[in-house]
Amino acid sequence: MISVSGLTKSYGELLAVNNISFTVRDGEITGLLGPNGAGKTTTIRMLTCYLKPSSGTISIHDNLVDKNPLEVKRITGYLPENAPLYGDMLVYDFLKYIAKIREIDDINRIKEISETCGLYEVMYKSINELSKGYKQRVGLAHAMIHNPEILILDEPTSGLDPNQIIEIRNLIKEIGRKKTVILSTHILSEVEATCDRVIIINKGNIVADGRTSDLKSEAGREARILIKVGGVDFSVLSNELDGLQGVKSVIQNSDHEDLTAATVISSTQKDLRPDIFKLIADKGWVLYEMSKESRTLENVFRDLTQGGGDE
Repeated sequence: MISVSGLTKSYGELLAVNNISFTVRDGEITGLLGPNGAGKTTTIRMLTCYLKPSSGTISIHDNLVDKNPLEVKRITGYLPENAPLYGDMLVYDFLKYIAKIREIDDINRIKEISETCGLYEVMYKSINELSKGYKQRVGLAHAMIHNPEILILDEPTSGLDPNQIIEIRNLIKEIGRKKTVILSTHILSEVEATCDRVIIINKGNIVADGRTSDLKSEAGREARILIKVGGVDFSVLSNELDGLQGVKSVIQNSDHEDLTAATVISSTQKDLRPDIFKLIADKGWVLYEMSKESRTLENVFRDLTQGGGDE
C-alpha cells in the first residue's frame, strides 16, 4: 500500500503541493487528475524520490521514501512524461543495458518484457527510428524490466495519436491486473477509460477522491435541466422559475432563433421537470424542449478546478 500524509512542497513562496494525504491500495489503478500546473508532476516526483518534500511523509510498502529510497526504487517503476531513452541504441541493446544496471542476469526477462509491451517487431531497430507510440512502449519496458510491484506513470499518452493512445491505455489496463498503477493526467477520458479511482488535484490541493462513478453520482445531486421556451423573454421566464420550490438558479443559454434557452439548476433530489412543465403550460408559453443534463466527469472536473493552478 502507498500512504501519503501531509505532503507539502514549496519553491520559495510558491506552494506547489499543499498538505495532501491519500492512500493507494495494492492492485488499484489510480489516476491523479488535474489541470496543467495543478501539482501532479510534483507529487509524482516526490513519490519516486526525485524530489524531497518540504514536509509530510510517504510510505510505500512500509518503506519511508526519505529513509529507504533505494528500496522504494527497487519496488517501483517510473515513466516520466519524457522517457529518458538513448536514441542511437537498438531497442534490444537499450533494454539489455537497463537490465545490466538493474543487475538482472536472466536474459529471458528482456524477451518477456518485449512481449508484454508489444516491442517484439522493433527490437532490432534504432530507438530514433521509432514512432512516439513505440518510444513510449520502450519507456514502459524500461520502467518495468525489474518487475516492480508499483508502476508510476506521468502523462503516459502525451503527444500520441488517437490509435497510439488506445494502445497505451489498453496496455496500462493489462498491466494493472497484476500491479499497482498510479498515473497522472489532465485528460478526462484517460481516467474514465483506464482508472479504478481518481484523485482530482487543483492548485496543489486534493479537491476530490473516489471512484469516477461515485464522484459523478455525488455531483448529480445538483440537477441541471435544459429548456427551450417560446413566447417569453428570459427575464420573465427566470423570475417565474425562481419562484418554484427547489430551484437554485436559472442561467441563460445562447438564443436559438426566437426561442429562450435556459438551464435550471436544482439542489433537490426531486425531479423538477413536472413543475416546470406545469408552470410553462399555465402561463400559455410553448415548451419546445426539456431535458435533464447527465452529469459527467467533465462536469465534475470543471466545477472543481475552474481557475487552474501552478505546478
